[in-house]
Amino acid sequence: MIFNRHAVWAIYKFELARFRRTVWTSLITPVITTTLYFIVFGSAIGSRMQEVGTVPYGAFIVPGLMLLTMLTESISNASFGIYMPKWTGTIYELLSAPISAFETVLAYVGAAATKSVILGLVIFATANLFVDIDIVHPLWMILFMVLLAVTFCLFGFIIGIWAKNFEQLQIIPLLVVMPLTFLGGAFYSIDMLPAAWRTATLFNPIVYLMSGFRWSFFGAGDVSVELSLAAMFGFLTLCLAVVWWIFRTGYRLKN
Repeated sequence: MIFNRHAVWAIYKFELARFRRTVWTSLITPVITTTLYFIVFGSAIGSRMQEVGTVPYGAFIVPGLMLLTMLTESISNASFGIYMPKWTGTIYELLSAPISAFETVLAYVGAAATKSVILGLVIFATANLFVDIDIVHPLWMILFMVLLAVTFCLFGFIIGIWAKNFEQLQIIPLLVVMPLTFLGGAFYSIDMLPAAWRTATLFNPIVYLMSGFRWSFFGAGDVSVELSLAAMFGFLTLCLAVVWWIFRTGYRLKN
């Protein structure tokens, strides 16, 4: 089958156009939120906890802020992008069009991942206004950002197909992903926890994503970078398998 680049590009541009139309909530709001986080965590807490290991606390929380924003925005953008055609009924036009499942996922997930990476870079630029950050592994940082964005955009794509209403779109991001992110070492090292809690925290998958991402900044993490990459690729593979099953069975797409 010939790759339908025109269809992919059309969907991709349409999704990015929606991003431009909501630039205030898409870009300005994360900047304001990041500023507030630095005022609360960087100033109030950072004045009492100067360093985590050898890293100043203000710089230490930057990967956590980026990860928190990218995870929530990746899920939100991807889930909303595929849910709207379901809600309006235009999903049937998409399913009957000469575009494969792979091309459909590539367009929607690619657009959502692009927006997430842009937001991550905006958060990073905003953080640099407050603290100086020297990245030890810049190429690995970009790789982690792309992997995180693609993986959780796929996860959001699954949620968008699964959801039957707008309320269900928010259940998993707000009640599952965000608490796991806060408990996954976004603003602290799990080495600071008591032994029992540290062991329990290792069952939180976000810990491995956070640790690998922070390693790309400072050269150190709570778990090995190999384990972080394995966890990330494992979740990516799982999401790909679920998306394949959805299009194979037509789950909540054709009924």
